[in-house]
Amino acid sequence: MTITELDIHSARILIVDDQASNIILLETLLDDAGYTRVSSTMKPEEVCLLHRQNDFDLILLDLQMPGMDGFQVLEALKVPESDRYVPVLVITAQPGHKLQALQSGAKDFVSKPFDLVEVKTRIYNMLEVRLLYKKLEEYNKELEKTVMERTAELRDSEARYRSLTELASDWYWEQDENMNFTKISGPVLEMLGFPEATGATDIRGGDGFGWNVEERSTLRESILARRPFLDFVFGRVSADGSLQRFQVSGEPMFDRTCRFVGYRGIGVALPALKGNPG
Repeated sequence: MTITELDIHSARILIVDDQASNIILLETLLDDAGYTRVSSTMKPEEVCLLHRQNDFDLILLDLQMPGMDGFQVLEALKVPESDRYVPVLVITAQPGHKLQALQSGAKDFVSKPFDLVEVKTRIYNMLEVRLLYKKLEEYNKELEKTVMERTAELRDSEARYRSLTELASDWYWEQDENMNFTKISGPVLEMLGFPEATGATDIRGGDGFGWNVEERSTLRESILARRPFLDFVFGRVSADGSLQRFQVSGEPMFDRTCRFVGYRGIGVALPALKGNPG
């Protein structure tokens, strides 16, 4: 993020002074220094409108003016709903006004009578800071736009993924680190024989009658080890003696800090086996 001399000399500058001689002096100084976009006004009440229209990179503001002085202009330039950097360099012949001007929002000051080398140096430095600020602002906006676009893409991708998994399975599920269901798409609780309203169940099967202990133990070991599992088949004997079988696939989920946050996966109900499975 660099600022070139051409960038600085192409910056928009506004001179505000009620004395035509001061305006001519500053315009000549800026022209000799290579600045190409310099405007001026002798009417301080026009400053806010001109700044809204042109978004000046620097305002050279005289403090002592009739009707509306520089302090009133500084106050008017403050926009409550915006925290944008307002680049004002005040011009004053009163040493006691310097601190007040800085407290009122000015970024720097120069004293009358002018030291031309000092004026040129302060103008150049302020413009460099102002243009760097603008570039940073533009970069942040572009970064925010990129993040929003990427977030939208991820949401679309997740929606497509879930749609495909729902088509290819009977249910999609997600569980937290304690193996409690957090997201369910499909009749997983009903198929696994859990009470309809429960939220404290896990994919390994409930504690009710009929689950195969060895199968549940094998699945539990995979989950505790944070291992993915593919097409794992486990079953339970229902009240009528038939064997209900289920096939599940799952993978562990981790957050950005690599902390385990749960599992997600899909499941299907396989055809039941009639009679005594043993």
